[in-house]
Amino acid sequence: MNRRFILAGLGLVTATAALAGGLILRARGAGARRAETLYDTPLSAPEEPLRVYHLGHSLVGQDMPAMLAQLAAAGHSYESQLGWGPPLRDHWEPDLEVNGFDASNDHPRYRDAREAVGSGEYDAVVLTEMVEITDAIAYHASAKYAALWAGLATQARSDARVYLYETWHHTNDPKGWLARIDADLEEQWLGRILYPALGSDGAPLYLIPAGQVMAAFVRAVEVDGGVDGITQAQDLFATQDDGTPDTIHFNDLGAYLVALTHYAVLYHRAPEGLPFALKRADGSDADAPGPQAARLMQRVVWDVVRALPQTGVPG
Repeated sequence: MNRRFILAGLGLVTATAALAGGLILRARGAGARRAETLYDTPLSAPEEPLRVYHLGHSLVGQDMPAMLAQLAAAGHSYESQLGWGPPLRDHWEPDLEVNGFDASNDHPRYRDAREAVGSGEYDAVVLTEMVEITDAIAYHASAKYAALWAGLATQARSDARVYLYETWHHTNDPKGWLARIDADLEEQWLGRILYPALGSDGAPLYLIPAGQVMAAFVRAVEVDGGVDGITQAQDLFATQDDGTPDTIHFNDLGAYLVALTHYAVLYHRAPEGLPFALKRADGSDADAPGPQAARLMQRVVWDVVRALPQTGVPG
């Protein structure tokens, strides 16, 4: 298998190396060997609206899942358990406190994670690891806990689909935001979480490549010299109350881009033509991208998602 990420049309050029099935072969161990077979066969496209469970923190938030629900067909539903940046381990272990638990889950979509994932009621479970990802791997056993959550989901329901949501780094990362996203896909997300979590008998685990989409979109915008007022990565991220840039949390534009990525992976559908004037979780109007930016987001998402066999979406 050799899938290549190509951005075409709208004056775009390929800005990243090929994202190919060859990534599978460069990892080692039982998980990597299983991945060679697992990702060679794409998942089937869902035929009905999905019930989705989101486990994570503020890079999930409340608005992004609400946007996803608006993009999806009527009948899509979701619940979540969030915190202030916790690793997957803290959600799993009953004697560990999830930082910011009460504030993060004070909304009608909250459902206890153990109860929810173990209920068998969800078509898809999306796992979100903490940032910084290298610290999560080194100190919080990311692969182990991804495997535990995936196992709980598939033991409760054999056809449940479990996804690892690839996030990103602070925009002021000293090694470079784009450079980190490029390097960490294979080394960290795949090589040290996804493939080890598969193990010899592990539950299937797929990828929602939001970090890759963010990077590809920013590169495409830079090639065009800006699109509908978006000129750089920081334009997808929030501004703090004191007016300084928030270097990690997306704004409404970033939330829309990430929601599109979830939509494309979960539903196996091209997001081109989807609405871009959406509501936040509280019912207020989200800041919408301009029409040209929205079209570019939708196109980049579909190109990236189809380029990576780990998404389960046919190329």
